[in-house]
Amino acid sequence: MKNILLVEDDQQITTLLHLHLNSPSHSVTSCERGKDALKKIEQSVFDLIILDITLPDISGLQICKQLRDQDNKTPIIMLTSRSDESDKVLALEMGADDYITKPFGVLELIARTKALLRRTAAQEIKKPDKPVIEYKSLHIDKLKRKVSLNGKRLDLTLKEFDLLYLLASNPGKPFSRSELLEQVWGFAFQGYEHTVTAHINRLRIKIEPDANSPVYILTSWGVGYRFAE
Repeated sequence: MKNILLVEDDQQITTLLHLHLNSPSHSVTSCERGKDALKKIEQSVFDLIILDITLPDISGLQICKQLRDQDNKTPIIMLTSRSDESDKVLALEMGADDYITKPFGVLELIARTKALLRRTAAQEIKKPDKPVIEYKSLHIDKLKRKVSLNGKRLDLTLKEFDLLYLLASNPGKPFSRSELLEQVWGFAFQGYEHTVTAHINRLRIKIEPDANSPVYILTSWGVGYRFAE
């Protein structure tokens, strides 16, 4: 049984999603306010959160950021009437896994919900990753989500850390921008490859002695990026 938390203040949408998502394999809990959602998340374990951006008390983006800052990795689908690309990118930056704009098709939401749950389940059965990676002056601690350079802790965003860890745990393996986008941000953000480039540039500024001549994150010409062997 997969437990889904729906945070939505539109009663019609809530009723519709309860009708279509509740099943022998899925149980839906709903609330209208962000503060209530945070309490439920503290009290119960959910496999997926469907989160409206515009709520009566707290922005869904704030809730998403707070959960990710607390290292809560529960998959999140942002549900909103906003269609601006900047809002989608902001949701992505805050750690959302998917983004659906109202009005939406119920079948599409169900398909994305099932796909996200499948992807999460597949990730959970993978072999344990390296808890600590050290290369030259760079130290990456996955459990603490801590990166240090020359003994000094670096201030990385959630996605900067995930991107760096993915590359560093596969030294020498080239990743295309599309592969990085899918593995770090999720399939729902295909078409936002420029986001990968921006994150790589920011990481290089933070970790490279000279961002123009990188020694950690290298460019694989015609492919994408790789971590030094």
